[in-house]
Amino acid sequence: MITKIREGILHGRVPSCTLRKCAPCGNVQTGKTGCRYEGEKKYGLICMEGEMDYQSMFTFMLEMAGTIAFAASGAMVGAQRGMDIFGICVLGVVTAVGGGATRDIILGIVPPGMFQNPIYTIVATVTSCIVFAIMYWKQELLEGENRLVYDKIMLVMDSVGLGVFTVMGVDKGITEGYMGRTFFLVFLGTVTGVGGGLIRDMMAGVPPYIFVRHIYACASIVGAIACVWVYRLWGGVPAMVIGTVVVILIRYLAAHYRWNLPRLRRE
Repeated sequence: MITKIREGILHGRVPSCTLRKCAPCGNVQTGKTGCRYEGEKKYGLICMEGEMDYQSMFTFMLEMAGTIAFAASGAMVGAQRGMDIFGICVLGVVTAVGGGATRDIILGIVPPGMFQNPIYTIVATVTSCIVFAIMYWKQELLEGENRLVYDKIMLVMDSVGLGVFTVMGVDKGITEGYMGRTFFLVFLGTVTGVGGGLIRDMMAGVPPYIFVRHIYACASIVGAIACVWVYRLWGGVPAMVIGTVVVILIRYLAAHYRWNLPRLRRE
């Protein structure tokens, strides 16, 4: 099919403008026929007509999990800061898609994926509304002893989101053809992982989480390095799983044992 499309373009039978990239998997899309993967063939990624390959499906599911986790963490920060439902939704959406939008701009993808495929923004908005409803009817969750529960939920959501979006950033860089540039891939993974949370904290008027709480950005960096290394050995799915687990594990150990980077003591 791809050969026929190429021949059609060469002979003027298929307008080149009908070819575009599929938002979920970055594959070449032909009109209404669905995906035909043209990109990283050497990594064994193939899209069949009208359906995703297993890696693209796994990636999409992982992105959904990360979107929900980060949106919930953003909404919880907004609720803790006493924002109304609009402010909570804005923080939830920014946390969920802010890192990915920053990554896309760095890669020259304009408009960013959040505007090309609004499903992530919609899911983040719905998640934020659900968090608002829970907090509205159970306001005691933010008070007294329940504060400890809030902190634990926040840790879980933020760690899952950080791990997922770190490997998503690496995967996006590889999809765009930067497999050989390790530093750039790690940078993309880290920006994707911490970018949304950084914007969230700045908008909420609190010290950015990545600068003051346990091991955060460093966990993202280590997870991105692991993802790149495993990707070259065993492929995409194992790399994304291992990278995500590494980030979550480091975050959990850092919180449990109260690991922190050295800092200056204020008198």
